[in-house]
Amino acid sequence: MPEFNDDLRLAHVLADAADAATMARFKALDLKVETKPDLTPVSEADKAAEELIRGQLARARPRDAVLGEEYGSRGAGPRRWVIDPIDGTKNYVRGVPVWATLIALMVRGEQGDESVVGVVSAPALGRRWWAAKGDGAYTGRSLLSATRLHVSGVSRLEDASFAYSSLSGWEERGRLDGFLHLSRNVWRTRGYGDFWPYMMVAEGSVDICAEPELNTWDMAANDVIVREAGGRFTSLDGEPGPFGGNAAASNGLLHEELLGYVGGSDGVA
Repeated sequence: MPEFNDDLRLAHVLADAADAATMARFKALDLKVETKPDLTPVSEADKAAEELIRGQLARARPRDAVLGEEYGSRGAGPRRWVIDPIDGTKNYVRGVPVWATLIALMVRGEQGDESVVGVVSAPALGRRWWAAKGDGAYTGRSLLSATRLHVSGVSRLEDASFAYSSLSGWEERGRLDGFLHLSRNVWRTRGYGDFWPYMMVAEGSVDICAEPELNTWDMAANDVIVREAGGRFTSLDGEPGPFGGNAAASNGLLHEELLGYVGGSDGVA
């Protein structure tokens, strides 16, 4: 039995509860939305979903630490759950179905913290993706009806599909030149945004994706799913894992070329 099976099952239970809470308020006419200090929106559904997950973790894994987007860090130790209750809040509050709850478990090892379980649940799309270290990555409606994921075999940049979130973030961080140069040298570009490009990399329908600014909770679940599907997940500067404040994900075959375009302070190869 893989080491993290029980944690993966718990993550699915948490995702089921969060899905019910978020879908109950999706497109609600009286949905309450506030603006956080960083000028990003937060809805009552974000807060309710994270509270629900934290409550269940307090009962099921009382010794584990928790880090969430809305309520910060609780506890310390070698095991930490990382939660983004609604990744894609701007879509959620506008009635766009591209949003998801991201749940990950990180465990401290000899090389530092590592994502070992990840669940990405997008109920408005009717999709869910998950992975546990050493057991592969999957998609399906449940653990019993799952399809194993594998990244693409595209090995030439001119044949690659590149996904991203927006142009403005690259420009604000002085990386627009590299981004544009990359976009001119790939087969196709699409601005899907948020969690979805990483799941498409894991599925093999997109070959490379990158974002210039992210938090750990935006990346922890995506990281293990991409890696278990056979891909690579690093910062734009090549640091493995979800810790560099930004992300580059690929099928592995194109990763160094991707970093050559978007890495470095000026984003130019």
